[in-house]
Amino acid sequence: MKRMISAILILITSLLITSGRNKDHIIFVEAESFSDPGGWVVDQQSIDIMGSPYILAHGLGIPVKDASTTLNIPANNEYRVWVRTRDWVAPWGAEGAPGKFQLSIAGIRLNTVFGTEGAKWSWQSGGSVRLKKGSVAISIHDLTGFNGRCDAIIFATDPKFIPPEEDTRLNELRHNLTMNGTEPDDAGSFDLIVVGGGMAGCSAALTAARLGCKVALIQNRPVLGGNNSSEVRVGLSGLIYQEPYKNLGRSVDEIGSVGHWTLYEANLDPASPRSKNILEIIAKNPEKKIHNAGPASNYGDDRKRYVIENEPNITLFLNTHVFRADKDGDRITAVYGKNIISGKETKFSGKLFADCTGDANLGYLSGAEFRDGREGRNETGEPSAPEKPDYLVMGTSVQWYAEEVPEVSPFPDCPWAVQFDEKTAHKEIRGDWDWETGLSRNQVDEIEFIRDYALRVTYGNWDFVKNKSKNKNIYDRYKLAWVAYIGGKRESRRLVGDIVLKEQDIINQVSYPDASFTTTWSIDLHYPLKSEYFKGEPFRSTADQQDIKPYPVPYRCLYSKNIKNMFMAGRNISVTHVALGTVRVQRTTAMMGEVVGMAASICKQKNANPGDVYQTYLEDLKKLMIEGVPLKK
Repeated sequence: MKRMISAILILITSLLITSGRNKDHIIFVEAESFSDPGGWVVDQQSIDIMGSPYILAHGLGIPVKDASTTLNIPANNEYRVWVRTRDWVAPWGAEGAPGKFQLSIAGIRLNTVFGTEGAKWSWQSGGSVRLKKGSVAISIHDLTGFNGRCDAIIFATDPKFIPPEEDTRLNELRHNLTMNGTEPDDAGSFDLIVVGGGMAGCSAALTAARLGCKVALIQNRPVLGGNNSSEVRVGLSGLIYQEPYKNLGRSVDEIGSVGHWTLYEANLDPASPRSKNILEIIAKNPEKKIHNAGPASNYGDDRKRYVIENEPNITLFLNTHVFRADKDGDRITAVYGKNIISGKETKFSGKLFADCTGDANLGYLSGAEFRDGREGRNETGEPSAPEKPDYLVMGTSVQWYAEEVPEVSPFPDCPWAVQFDEKTAHKEIRGDWDWETGLSRNQVDEIEFIRDYALRVTYGNWDFVKNKSKNKNIYDRYKLAWVAYIGGKRESRRLVGDIVLKEQDIINQVSYPDASFTTTWSIDLHYPLKSEYFKGEPFRSTADQQDIKPYPVPYRCLYSKNIKNMFMAGRNISVTHVALGTVRVQRTTAMMGEVVGMAASICKQKNANPGDVYQTYLEDLKKLMIEGVPLKK
């Protein structure tokens, strides 16, 4: 009965908003599509949960510049205004609503203060305005600099119209009023479509392209690199150029950033030009030795983009979020991406696909078998596994740092943030990897909550040490310079391949015939760090590290068990929770991408599936791994 009622409501909504008379009088404006974003940033991390990207006023306590655009008003009329937003601290019952903002229309600021009502995303009424036909300027004015957020704005002439809150009806309304019935653009057909532009995705795309594949690389952020980008600022860890394939790792050498590089970490020949260049950079810029949470320039966004964009066989699609996959039986035939700024949809057809999203988004959309949480010891026999399975995972880091400035730098009081005292405060000027939240939560469905809790912790802790601690004078000339708003995830879904790598394989050095990339990082598992003084949800973590010998991981961990034409590379490959502890670091995931790119080139040449490479063409893959990624001509 409920399904029938829902279907009827959707049909009624569709009929109303597609009829000419009503469509002209409901204007739906996506905030992320404003022509001038000002100081607001686009956040797509929870797009699959709340239905859309949104804009965020991430000003670290200083109000950001207005976002602005112009609208074409179809007729003189009285318009009811609705804004989709939320009070982002309300889930904790915190008072103060730090995400406040106002809306200006035709130069007149509405009295309503938005971002003050409710913990959930919902439509907040802004009253009514009389608008004249023609072009009208609108702007969103941040009031606090503390992460106000706006999804969309509606102007409706019907005073009784209330925008739908239910997801299906809202998505229907959004699509019909913003897409105007247009079909997705057709990007064409590709040999390999790589979804996810982190180190794994970039390496997979680069390798396949160099080996003759026509590649689409789709990334849902404006920069490449994933965790190793200026948005998240995680350094490159893990060794490259290892036995048995000492040429695996060239892509890291080519696109990787130089932050915190040493000859040991890079495992380079000290006489090589690249090594000399790294040493010169570190000598001239000591701050580049910082591994995580360093200056943006440490992470080489421009370097990655330059290499990818100048590879003839790669077409790069930034700011594009894949939200749908078409299948024919157990094969993906196409994926659909939505531009997170314009909303424009594009279809990508392909023969082979690689899920390098971290969260296994493509695998999830296509029905691939996956795991999440921790396996039990009774299932895997792993010494480090819990006795019974559970959903504890490694969490998300929201890193930050403060920098010394010439003059005293104030910081606002944050009564809505997590509150600290002399015993509970962390008297630091930099938050590294161990500022980690959400280890007991779903890293996909709850990512906005997880990130927001980290923000409340960071702001609350800084407020105390800066404004209230006994030694607050020490921090007078320190300014909060950077706080991530894109979370650095470690673990969510893991796709299942023909082998699921376990702890025993690594510790016992189990030899597989399809040994490929080598993992060298310790089995590094994170757990929430609890304090006798702090009674809230944990926000710091501790690492349990088990040293290993370098171990070549089987190729069969790099393709899906049940989606026949899908590879995977990154933290979503076929491993247990425990085994993920070693393979998840950045240089290691990049080498996974190289192996995937090599296998994809064989699949193209032989008209084969990823699994056929193991069954029939393993010697061809070994030959390519011996040779390494072809150098740019």
